[in-house]
Amino acid sequence: MVSTHVPRLVIAAPASGSGKTTVATGLMRAFTDAGLAVSPHKVGPDYIDPGYHALATGRPGRNLDAYLCGPERIAPLFLHGAAGAELALIEGVMGLFDGASGMGELASTAHVAKLLRAPVVLVVDASSQSRSVAALVHGFASWDPEVRVAGVILNKVGSDRHEALLREALGGSGVPVLGALRRAADVDTPSRHLGLVPVAERRAEALDAVAAQAERVREGCDLEALLALARSAPPLPDTPWSPPVSSPASHPVIAVAGGPAFTFSYAEHTELLAAAGADVVTFDPLRDEKLPPGTAGLVIGGGFPEVYAPELSANEPLRAEVAALAASGAPVIAECAGLLYLSRSLDDRPMCGVLPAEARMSPRLTLGYREAVALTDSPLAAVGTRVRGHEFHRTVTEPGAGPTPAWGFTHPERRVEGFASDGVHASYLHVHWAGVPGAAERLVAAAATARA
Repeated sequence: MVSTHVPRLVIAAPASGSGKTTVATGLMRAFTDAGLAVSPHKVGPDYIDPGYHALATGRPGRNLDAYLCGPERIAPLFLHGAAGAELALIEGVMGLFDGASGMGELASTAHVAKLLRAPVVLVVDASSQSRSVAALVHGFASWDPEVRVAGVILNKVGSDRHEALLREALGGSGVPVLGALRRAADVDTPSRHLGLVPVAERRAEALDAVAAQAERVREGCDLEALLALARSAPPLPDTPWSPPVSSPASHPVIAVAGGPAFTFSYAEHTELLAAAGADVVTFDPLRDEKLPPGTAGLVIGGGFPEVYAPELSANEPLRAEVAALAASGAPVIAECAGLLYLSRSLDDRPMCGVLPAEARMSPRLTLGYREAVALTDSPLAAVGTRVRGHEFHRTVTEPGAGPTPAWGFTHPERRVEGFASDGVHASYLHVHWAGVPGAAERLVAAAATARA
């Protein structure tokens, strides 16, 4: 295998809420402003943070999820995304050692750091401690000898005196302080029921927030030391991932929903579709009254249709086109938000009516990794295909599954879910197609058949 060297850092934290998204995004923008080509990555399945990473760097934000894609694909996917970059920054998920529930280190930030042989910088919320910070950092640095905690950035520091106490406490820890950031309100990003508000919904404000984060990082962090640490990461012996290339007889148009209501998508999905021979065209169901010309297949990913239900419902011409495409037998793949959009109604507002289901908001958050098996042949997966995915929603559909369900969940609970019939595959389950070999090729082949 070819050894590939990409300077890289993992930005982690002892727990959620410590400020790692703010610090990671600020570092991405600060190094980009300094003239470096920065490759942004996010540990875990989250779709929203990579949008801010892309805004900060001008490159696609990419996910590294060892549960969804398998540990063996993490380094190859990383090298694929980081091609041509001078620095890669990987934002962690939750606490450093928090992974898939009941599965040890799998899919944790620490796991990904080990797979990438990357040094870790720990972002610590220091707002309510002084000397105790040394015990906390010592514990994280010594817990797993294979994880190299090589620096600390102190966040939410109250004053110069507070900073001096923290630095003094950490002086003998062996883990250098690479930054100290004061508390600041202008870098905050608004949240709602599923986390941060996506960039697509607040682009101007998001640009201002990212710029403020970068300025805060420039003032409080030792960028030269951080870059030197990144350059100390050893070469990776892995081969970069690349999407399998196909040459179908025709190049069907695959329409992909985008815009503020449908912001959840992994960067590799469009790459896989294009490599499989599709002409990928993005459209906005909030604005466009027609599907792209020649559409032979449709992908509607996740997002926030519940926030835009009135506007989606009011776009009757597009709803009719989507329903007609589905009725024609063309492949239609819908995940979570797409499932809601294809239902008869969402919070009593008419939707596309493709599925025999009603959707509504719920007070209960459904969240977690899932193992599933395809129960019905569809353009996404052959019956019997086993996948790993995740759910993340505060809505429900009634019923939760059709006569021919999309999936049978096998872990952590057993139930059937989703709808699969006549070319339509709609489910709450998010999957990463890089972890489901053949999915994109299958979809493009179905679209080519429909077009013919």
